[in-house]
Amino acid sequence: MDLQILDWIRENIYCDWLTPAMALFSWMGEGAAFWLLLCGVLLWRKDSRRYAVAALLAMLLSLLLCNLALKPLVARPRPFLPGEDAVLPVLRTGDYSFPSGHASASFAAAIALSGWRRWGRILFPLLAACIAFSRLYFYLHYPGDVLAGALLGTALSWPALWMAGRLQQKWPCFFDPS
Repeated sequence: MDLQILDWIRENIYCDWLTPAMALFSWMGEGAAFWLLLCGVLLWRKDSRRYAVAALLAMLLSLLLCNLALKPLVARPRPFLPGEDAVLPVLRTGDYSFPSGHASASFAAAIALSGWRRWGRILFPLLAACIAFSRLYFYLHYPGDVLAGALLGTALSWPALWMAGRLQQKWPCFFDPS
């Protein structure tokens, strides 16, 4: 069923004008680059520092559990793009497919950051979903990989928020320097 979904996306959604946007979303999730940059900016603001720390902790947990533990353990090969000679506008990595590290890190950061501002509750998860979908768009992950990554990242954001709250209690001078 996974390949049927990928084929459906390829036949019904894939198009020339959408491909650059999907490449941008995929690139934003590469190494969690966008989320790390955003957290770096948010660390400078007092009102967002706790959420930035939580997002960084959630992405660290995601890296450890998703990329370093589950991917090698499950060892699921990545799907392939029909036509071996197809040129992708994104980097094809040689690591395993399950779960999606892009989806896991993106949802971990997005959910941790979503409490910072009211609009963030919609914007950050929507951006994470676009990043995750881009992995399907380019046949880099199966739908199950992306779903598992999104659920894992979401689940990891909650202990990260709790840890950030504990750190804020322990070192209030870092979180609210007066």
